[in-house]
Amino acid sequence: MTTLETKRLLLRPFKDTDLNDFYEYAKVEGVGEAAGWKHHQSIKESEHFLSIFMKNPYDFAIEHKADQKMIGSIGFKEAKLDEFDSQFKQLEIGYVLSKDYWNQGLMSEAVSKVIGFAFNSLEIDRLVVGHFTANKKSKRIIEKMGFKYVKDDVFKSESLNQTFEEKKYVLYNPNNK
Repeated sequence: MTTLETKRLLLRPFKDTDLNDFYEYAKVEGVGEAAGWKHHQSIKESEHFLSIFMKNPYDFAIEHKADQKMIGSIGFKEAKLDEFDSQFKQLEIGYVLSKDYWNQGLMSEAVSKVIGFAFNSLEIDRLVVGHFTANKKSKRIIEKMGFKYVKDDVFKSESLNQTFEEKKYVLYNPNNK
């Protein structure tokens, strides 16, 4: 299991002891909804999702080093972008951060670190990321990291029982020239 480190963060595997921190931010209305999932209604719900995260080697808990607290998650999933998908080794980045830590540059720090990991260690050809049209915070991070807009899309959220207009972006591995 991989652990990545930045100036202020540890990006590490999830563990059982993250449950209370996870529930603390996942129950806040607006946090999950910005990523397409309903805020958690119970600690049992958080426990279920924590067990899923713990099984995926590419889902990282975001731990704030100074606070010694798990404050979010960042990870990769299979990417579907366009008719050229089969030509690329690619993944999609997804992330969420506790509302208490918004607007501090922490997610930019985390995203930058996992981009380097994906390109240098996993040897991914390209990364895909998306944001809901209304999520301006995510848009700023995505553009700051150098992703380029490629298309509009629609995200269907089963947990929220609705669809969202989404913007999709791509970043190519600079090592593959």
